[in-house]
Formats: sequence, structure tokens, C-alpha cells
Amino acid sequence: MKRTCLYDVHVALQARMGPFGGFEMPIQYAGIMAEHLACRRGAVLFDTCHMGEFLLDGPQVIAELEALVTCPVGSLAEGQCRYGLLCNPEGGVIDDLLVYRLGPESVMLVVNAGTQEDDAAWIRGHLGATTTFSNRSDDTAKIDLQGPQAPRMVQRLLGDAIVGLRYYRFVQTLYRNEPVLLSRTGYTGEIGVELYAAPDQAIAFWNDCMELGAEPAGLGARDTLRLEAGMPLYGHELNAARNAAESGFTKSIATDKSFIGSDVVLEDALRQQRLVGLALEGRRAAREGDRICDRQGMTVGVITSGSYGPSVGHAIALGYLDAGHDATVGTALCVQTARNELQAVVTELPFWTEGTARRKVNDFLEVQVKGESHE
Repeated sequence: MKRTCLYDVHVALQARMGPFGGFEMPIQYAGIMAEHLACRRGAVLFDTCHMGEFLLDGPQVIAELEALVTCPVGSLAEGQCRYGLLCNPEGGVIDDLLVYRLGPESVMLVVNAGTQEDDAAWIRGHLGATTTFSNRSDDTAKIDLQGPQAPRMVQRLLGDAIVGLRYYRFVQTLYRNEPVLLSRTGYTGEIGVELYAAPDQAIAFWNDCMELGAEPAGLGARDTLRLEAGMPLYGHELNAARNAAESGFTKSIATDKSFIGSDVVLEDALRQQRLVGLALEGRRAAREGDRICDRQGMTVGVITSGSYGPSVGHAIALGYLDAGHDATVGTALCVQTARNELQAVVTELPFWTEGTARRKVNDFLEVQVKGESHE
């Protein structure tokens, strides 16, 4: 397995390591529950250096990406990013990704670790001769600092770069006199940033944040946080065999353009299931692959992700229900696990409704800035 530039840091912090996306990654440090709550209440650090970063440049790059990804690309302003899906001709999801508009003819794509090589081949195969493609994954490190105390830490380390930074916007700035990209994004439901930098800069940023009080967090807490926030995980809610539109993430799918797979994705009649949130009684969690049943015991769907939700205080799950079954909020269902039958009810997403992700960043800064925050 590969190792990120922070591997030795994780070992020194006595993290429990495990495989993920071809990398040996930290699963937990103090414990999933403690790390989860630290993100909701304070600030935590995630090593996300395993993610892939592609740089695309050229006069036709925007038009070519419009035909490749589900989200609108041409309407992105410089300094703005957007979540989208990369689909195959059958409407299945090859990967989910972020599109960063660096300049008029320059874009960065951030992709998942396990799909990086296939993504690169797919994208390269759909670019013209005037577009250059560079896989910068090996020399780009990425750290996520998430939680309500994160903006104040960033302000202390990077100064005014964080001031007024809007949700899903980014700035290119300096940290320790070296260039970094600071993005107001994350996958926890809480306010925070993602920092793209050279490996040595990323290690320095991690250590500096810990000195300011940030706690390290592993993939276990990252999964419970994203699940409470109702966010999909590739390989669970999204995969190459499932129609992208069944996920219900309509904001990431443009209806006014053609893209690979759009004839399937945009056809309502071809959607066989729909993704829903399920609230379960107690702490016992459903797991991926468990059957969702109606009250008569008939199978009407399947669980894709499930866990105890530390912030909401009970078990939660995401799963797909058959299109013909009632998916109204409040519909009673059950989940058949290997050992138990768990009572469940369809609920609105996200499960965690008190997240700070979309709040004005200036509200969290150490020194309040006069005037408008531009949010």
C-alpha cells in the first residue's frame, strides 16, 4: 500500500492504521466517538493526501468538461468550486469529484483515491489536442481542518486569506512563504477548510494546527460525520452500476446540457430506486447490504451506509428504496440485518441539522471584520 507524507506523524500519534483506496490510512486516534464530537465542537485534522488532483489547461477545457461532468462548469467564476459526478454512457457514476476554476482556461479536478487511475484514463480519452492534462496527485498534499474553531486557527496561520471566504470558494495564498490553495469546503457538515500544498508544507500546517489545539481524526470519524450530514460516499451510495439521478443529488446534475450519460440520467422513467435517509431506534446500526423491508416483510430496498450517529444520538442509515414504494418522510420500515430486525422510519436529510458549514466565516474569526463579509 502507498503511504501519505503524514504517515510518520500518524504513527507517532499512535493512530490505528488500515487500508483505504490503496493507502495505509489512519482509522482512528482517541476513538471515533471522541473525534466525531471534537469536529462538531472544536476543530479536527484529516489527512486526505490520498485524494487525486488533476490540472487541465487549454482553450477548449471548459467545453470539454461540460461534456464530461454532470455539474455546470462554464458558469463557475474564478475562485469557485463545484461538486459533480463523472458518468459512464449508461448513467452510472465513475466517480464524484470537485471542479476548481483556477482561471479562464485552467481547472483542477479533485478525485477519489481508489478511482484515480481509471479517472485519469477516462478524462484523458475525452480531451482534445489543445488541452493539457497533468496528474499532480503525487506532489500535492491535502489536509482538511474542520469544525467551528477551524477558521480562527486558519486566521492565525494564514492571516486575512480566510476573511470573507464564502462556501465553495477558494483562494491561492502563501503559507510559510510558499504557495498553497485554501478551499472553503469539506465533508463533515461543519465549517472548515481544505488546504492543498506541497508535502512539507502540509506537514508543517498539520503540526501548527495541533499546536493551536486541533485534534487528529481518522477515517472512522470522517465516515460518521459525512453520514450525519447526508453526504454520499463513492462505492456505497454512488457506483458505476447505479443511475446517478437515483441518488437525488440534483444540485450536482445540470438539466440544461448534454454530458456523457445524460440521456439516461435525465430520464425520470429510468430511475428504479431513490436514496433516502433512515432513522433507527436505539444504537444498533444497519450495515451496507442489509435489506430494507416494509411492514409485511417484503424487501423494498437496500442499505448503502449505516452507523450510530454520535451527534443525533441514535442509529442512522442511507439506503435505496424501490421507486414504487412510498418514500414519504415518516414512512415506517424495518431493516433486516444478519441477526436482528431493526425498526426504521424515513427521515429528512441531513440527519444533523445544526451544522455550521454554510455559516458566514467571519462569525468564527478571532478578530471581527467590519463591513460586509461578502457571503
